[in-house]
Order: sequence, then structure tokens, then C-alpha cells
Amino acid sequence: MRRSRDTLGQHLVRKSVDRLAEQRDVCTGCGRTPLTGERVQRYEDGRLVCELCRPLRRVTDTRDGAHDEVVRHSEYGHTVRLVSRAAA
Repeated sequence: MRRSRDTLGQHLVRKSVDRLAEQRDVCTGCGRTPLTGERVQRYEDGRLVCELCRPLRRVTDTRDGAHDEVVRHSEYGHTVRLVSRAAA
């Protein structure tokens, strides 16, 4: 019985890690996940090139449909903002 619980737990962890891996952006050049705050180049077709691989690319301007962006934290846009209340 103990063995099947361990197997079930390992299966659930593996499944959740795989699901998270599907949702993350990876560099087309090296395959790593860019860090929060890193500048990346994203192309119109969805490709992403990290800051480390950008110098290796021949085309560095935006004529090929690429634009620069900063990698944001996953909670970006979901934070609570304090709003001052008007005097009653």
C-alpha cells in the first residue's frame, strides 16, 4: 500500500511540473527560461530569444517582426493597488 501512494504522489508531482513547463516561455536558441527582469526579443511567430543569445543572431533590428520586451513576474497585473479614499 505504501508503494502505491509514493507512486501516485510522484505521478501527481510529475504531471503538475509538466503542465507548468508547457506554459513557460523558453529561448529558441538555448532552451532556457528567461529570468524576471531580463530583456528578450519576441518575434511575431511566437519565437523568443533571450538576452544571452541575442548577440549570436545576425539580424538585430526590428525589421524581421521582432520587438523587445522585459520578462515580467507571473503576478504582474494581478496585484492590489492602494487607492486613497476621498474625504467624506
